[in-house]
Amino acid sequence: ADSFVDLVALDVTSAVSVHEVGRMAGVFKHYTVMGMTADVNCCVITSWKEMSSVSVTQSECGFVAQPWGGFYYNSGVAMMADAASALSSKTAIAPGNGSGPGVGGSLARFTVSNDHLFLLDGSEVISVNVNNEQDPVESKRTVINWDMETIFPHKDKLFIGARTGMHIVDISTPESPTFVSTYQHITSCDPVVVDDKYAYVTLRTGNTCQMGSNLLEVIDIENPAQPTLVRSFPMTNPHGLGIDENTLFLCDGDDGLKAFDASDVMTMGDKMIAHYKGINATDVIPFNNLLMMIGEDGIFQYDYSDPKNIKLLSQIGLAQ
Repeated sequence: ADSFVDLVALDVTSAVSVHEVGRMAGVFKHYTVMGMTADVNCCVITSWKEMSSVSVTQSECGFVAQPWGGFYYNSGVAMMADAASALSSKTAIAPGNGSGPGVGGSLARFTVSNDHLFLLDGSEVISVNVNNEQDPVESKRTVINWDMETIFPHKDKLFIGARTGMHIVDISTPESPTFVSTYQHITSCDPVVVDDKYAYVTLRTGNTCQMGSNLLEVIDIENPAQPTLVRSFPMTNPHGLGIDENTLFLCDGDDGLKAFDASDVMTMGDKMIAHYKGINATDVIPFNNLLMMIGEDGIFQYDYSDPKNIKLLSQIGLAQ
């Protein structure tokens, strides 16, 4: 788990007695602190307020985006107007929630593969050796792009969703990740999940993604060096998604949870096999015929052992 700038290892063997067993102090240096400082021995910025609106010219900052998404210029720090409003709340800049090996959600900023934990921090992918869970050790920081948001593992690759595209990173040598390629799209929030042949990406408007569209994109990744768009399908406001065999689950915000037959990606947008309306859906984890979904209305469990007859098993409401 993240604890602002720290990475914390927690023993959850007993669900009623969770306790800390290890900590990497100050490992998150960028996205939580607007690039100012993350010196664990000194201080971190925990809040700020807008003082004025400025027009920053290229001669002042060169328009070089920093890992935290803003710009330095001769009078201080500037953010794009839409990003500044979203970043003013602690919730907007906190990492998403990861889970165990191979069963993370599509909105996660952490993932585990080959005894390594991979973290997103601003423009960097951090590889952490967790062979000894109580003593995680940082292996390497690899610079990819400043706008990274989500991370999803598949075999020896990481698929990283960003506001302007999907990045593919090779982790066949987990202690030293290497960049492979980028599939670029219009500016939009961007979770991603994959199977052996395709990557499924949702693009949505809202938050810091005001210039985006609301789409599900299917991308051919058989050649990781040249990802290619196959089809795109309009959605309402898609968030997280997940795939198991030929069933794709998509959280479409206030339009609820949708399930599609993905056996033919060219027509899958016309093959919706289930639609649960009247709920807010944010992210899903499909695993062994059990779908876990989270949204503003709580946590839901569905049985999809028969994809044509998906059944709601339970619901837990969450206090706001």
